[in-house]
Amino acid sequence: MCPGWVKTDMGGDAAPRSPSQGADTAIWLATEASRNETGKFWRDRSEISY
Repeated sequence: MCPGWVKTDMGGDAAPRSPSQGADTAIWLATEASRNETGKFWRDRSEISY
């Protein structure tokens, strides 16, 4: 799961995404996504290539 470039101490003020946006997919995967969605790379609740 990729949170993207997030406004944190590490990401800095120039990052375009809020911590809430960065955490959304991780929370979704842990609580709502199908358990069959394993072995994939995710961002914004969508599978992305790696």
